Amino acid sequence: MIRNDRAKNEVWLQQQLDYCYQKIKSNLDVFSDLVPSAASENQIFPAEKNIDWTASFWVGQLFLAKEGTKTTDFDEVIALQIESFQKRLDQQIELETHDIGFLYILSAVADYKVNDNLKSREMAIKAADLLMTRYNDKAHIIQAWGDLNNPEQSGRMIIDCLLNLPLLYFASIETGDPKYHEAAYLHAKQTQKYIVRANATTFHTYFFDVETGAAKFGKTQQGFSDDSCWARGQAWGIYGFTLSYLYTDDVSFIDTAIRLADYFIEKLPADKVPYWDLIFSDGSGEERDSSSGAIAVCGLLELAKVLPLSNPKRSHYEAIALEIIESLAINYTTKPVPESNGLLLHGVYDKNSNKGVDECMSWGDYYYLEALIRLNQVWRSYF
Repeated sequence: MIRNDRAKNEVWLQQQLDYCYQKIKSNLDVFSDLVPSAASENQIFPAEKNIDWTASFWVGQLFLAKEGTKTTDFDEVIALQIESFQKRLDQQIELETHDIGFLYILSAVADYKVNDNLKSREMAIKAADLLMTRYNDKAHIIQAWGDLNNPEQSGRMIIDCLLNLPLLYFASIETGDPKYHEAAYLHAKQTQKYIVRANATTFHTYFFDVETGAAKFGKTQQGFSDDSCWARGQAWGIYGFTLSYLYTDDVSFIDTAIRLADYFIEKLPADKVPYWDLIFSDGSGEERDSSSGAIAVCGLLELAKVLPLSNPKRSHYEAIALEIIESLAINYTTKPVPESNGLLLHGVYDKNSNKGVDECMSWGDYYYLEALIRLNQVWRSYF
């Protein structure tokens, strides 16, 4: 348990990490060239081909485990996974999505940063080029999902995309071409202006006229209602705006991340793990979303790092992050369900469509492990 005793904290954290590493090792045979599905079914992830937006969260876990254990135990499967992502990009398999960022940050960029693989560097830049085709230079947004010519999807941005932008920032750094950075920055500014409401809550999605660039309206896709605050979206915002600050030095992104973090923390229930929408609180009977809690921990820790030591919010965010991770570790892992091949129970993918409700989430597992790694060692983010 996390307490004011460094030695005991280190032991406690290592115990949580060891559980994750062992679970990941036990999954290597099943998910060698396949990946876990986005959400588990009865707490077990089916194996599927590399076709969904969530496919990279498995290889992301493998890179975290490799760095955390300082072993080669995961290298063989990492190599198979990287081959799969190269094939997916070369053949453009199910890549009509802004989540090209998620997919190739946790595969190609991670492989380049961890293994110095120059082929993966080129893969990442090629993926960034594909992501750039989704950028609309009138609305200054990256379209989220689907065919760019589909009128039902056209002009839709979503808050999740903040975590896709680092692929573009990476490409600018590596190539020296400012076009990637400019597109990412302008998209982040549009997110800041239109998705973040005056009361520090967030829309999930926002629509623009792609012909004129005019802003139209905000809606939800996975939140409770158009004017509620979807927990995972708020968590993406905390982490995502902080990342855009790191790449652009635009301090307004930190101000926005702070506003979102304060609202998120204000709405946390007693055990510090959020319900799937922040409109709900204890006694609502609604499900938690442990994955939102894990994302928020990573975002809060990253946000705290960029604040001055004299800023009281720095220690406050660190303390809240520790409370969330402790609650996740004690009450939300799969330890009571040994047959599960996941790490974190009680996540919600999309309550509105009854998809992945009270299950393990592939991204929840990734961000839970990232959060533990952040607390246990100095670590260079893949994002």
